[in-house]
Amino acid sequence: MSIGHNQSPALVADIGGTNARFGVLYPGERRPCHIRKLSVNDYGSIDAAIQDYLAQVGDEVVPAEACLAIASPVHQDRVAVTNSPWSFSKERLQRSLGLQRLVVINDYAAQAYGIPSLEMDALFQIGGGEGVARQPLAVLGPGTGFGVGALVRPDPDAVVVVSEGGHVDFAPANELEIEVLRYLWRQHEHVSVERLLSGAGLTNLHQAIASVRGLQAEVLVPEQISSQALEHNDPLCLEVLGCFCAVLGAVAGNAALMLGARGGIFITSGIIPPMAKFLADSDFRRRFEAKGRFRDYVAAIPTYVVVAEQAGLIGAATLLRTSDNLRGCDGPEGRYGH
Repeated sequence: MSIGHNQSPALVADIGGTNARFGVLYPGERRPCHIRKLSVNDYGSIDAAIQDYLAQVGDEVVPAEACLAIASPVHQDRVAVTNSPWSFSKERLQRSLGLQRLVVINDYAAQAYGIPSLEMDALFQIGGGEGVARQPLAVLGPGTGFGVGALVRPDPDAVVVVSEGGHVDFAPANELEIEVLRYLWRQHEHVSVERLLSGAGLTNLHQAIASVRGLQAEVLVPEQISSQALEHNDPLCLEVLGCFCAVLGAVAGNAALMLGARGGIFITSGIIPPMAKFLADSDFRRRFEAKGRFRDYVAAIPTYVVVAEQAGLIGAATLLRTSDNLRGCDGPEGRYGH
């Protein structure tokens, strides 16, 4: 049963390791409303957060179905949110909330579904030309973790691909990054992209580059590093943020090659929009295009920062509106409750 056949509202959510965003989708509407952002750490479970959200929006909202975009693999009944203490059974959650249907998808599946519905003022372009119509597009971004997804056929029969691309190996491309990798190897058996391109990754980079430069640096949280760089021109934090942007460009370029993402690369992240101008002036785009014989191939591909906060909720709403054509995600067991 899709929202188009149901006169009751639907619950949509975009749940990461730090924040959980919720909204209500009414029949006939394209965008969710009653949007709230709750802190994951304020609730012992996803059930408690949903119940509190519904209490906040009022007794008149009694959802018959829900689409939850979760920052984790979702192909089994038991879902454990990556970088978060929350875990739940889809079957039990559906019963607890009294839903006729529960759709659970990866958060970057939702991001991918939402991209075609975004207006141009929700995007900040950095380099490249125009995306090629009906060609794959990729979504990726640093947050509490690092997410990667793709929309491989952006049309009414959309097909998404979700992955755990944040856990691929970090590949250094210069002497500084080699030293950063050596530093992180001393702490982690496997140094993934997420070890650098995430909130915690920014702190890891700060400590690593300080060590490489022979500096004694206090441990800073990501917000301190970015503010010290952008507002106070702290030399170490500026170098850290520059390295972060360069690595992000390299990883985005790799995604463009691996996915044939000639429709564009979309950076969806709460971390990036406040530093979009810095990103544009950094080595991000140079490293995106530094692909040897395939430099011209990636040079034509546009990269965008998604500055709209609710892309995940918009994607979840899009999925409910078009659910008769659901494809991709993580298989049927990842999409439907029991």
